[in-house]
Amino acid sequence: MIQVYTGDGKGKTTAAVGLAVRAHGHGLRVAVFQFLKTGQENGEARVLRQLGIPCRQYGSGRWLLNRPPDQEELALAAQGWTEVEKAVYGGYQVVVVDEISHAVNLGLLPLAQVRSLALKLPAEVELVMTGRAMPPELLTLADLVTEMQAVRHPYARGVSARRGIEY
Repeated sequence: MIQVYTGDGKGKTTAAVGLAVRAHGHGLRVAVFQFLKTGQENGEARVLRQLGIPCRQYGSGRWLLNRPPDQEELALAAQGWTEVEKAVYGGYQVVVVDEISHAVNLGLLPLAQVRSLALKLPAEVELVMTGRAMPPELLTLADLVTEMQAVRHPYARGVSARRGIEY
């Protein structure tokens, strides 16, 4: 099955990580792949690794706004996608691809490649995709779609991201 957490509200990664922890707690093999996020330790990556859940990150640490991805960023995304495919076909039962919509929308990964994997997903694998502006071609393949809607956020009042809360 395919799950999607999308929308402009907070909580997409948090929902996916919660599902990963739940599945792990029931003995399922789980792996988490975070596109665009760097190797810097964030709270969810740290706790997932402490629990024995692989959590890998494929970001350069540079913003990709208003410019095409460079060769390093393309290589990181390609490496990440290869590892996602290995997990899907290698016995993992829950595979989280965090920020996959951004990887596709920013040109790091071809939509056709992600769509192809989703169409050939083994029946025993739960694929969880997160990110804002999920491409409609991926939404139509999903069995579950949850849209997080921003109603109010401290950013609007100038509050910066807080350690342990936003990252």
